Amino acid sequence: MFLDALLLVSDAQAFTGAATVSTNTIDLSAVTPKREIGTGEPMGFAIQVDVAAGAGSTAVIEIIQSATANLASPTVIASFTALAAALPAGFLTFIAIPPGFPTQEFIGIRETSTGGTTTITLTSWLTTQALFSIQAKAYAKNYVV
Repeated sequence: MFLDALLLVSDAQAFTGAATVSTNTIDLSAVTPKREIGTGEPMGFAIQVDVAAGAGSTAVIEIIQSATANLASPTVIASFTALAAALPAGFLTFIAIPPGFPTQEFIGIRETSTGGTTTITLTSWLTTQALFSIQAKAYAKNYVV
């Protein structure tokens, strides 16, 4: 799977319990009609757990949209909830953007953990479902493409 740095919204970002939003956002531009990237080929966010949360915690990962780049006052588009035991380091999942969304200019993710040790480290990026399902292949390190 290939990662485009411009589509990376969190890169090994530590999410600490309370509703924490991704470091970066995807700007869909303020155009009319709105860019409903959930319509057509399935798109969404790939989520990779880099460092697992502590035992006994529950993580809620949400795709959010907002009128502002800092994702203030967001609206939830889609979400994924799991116990920490189901989210070990290296876990990958895909959260699809439903048809008709997003309807605002900026999108990103928000993570909220409760119970136990609530810090979890995630990497997430915008991708198509087809690209997400392609088998990952390792290449030699320290090469830039």
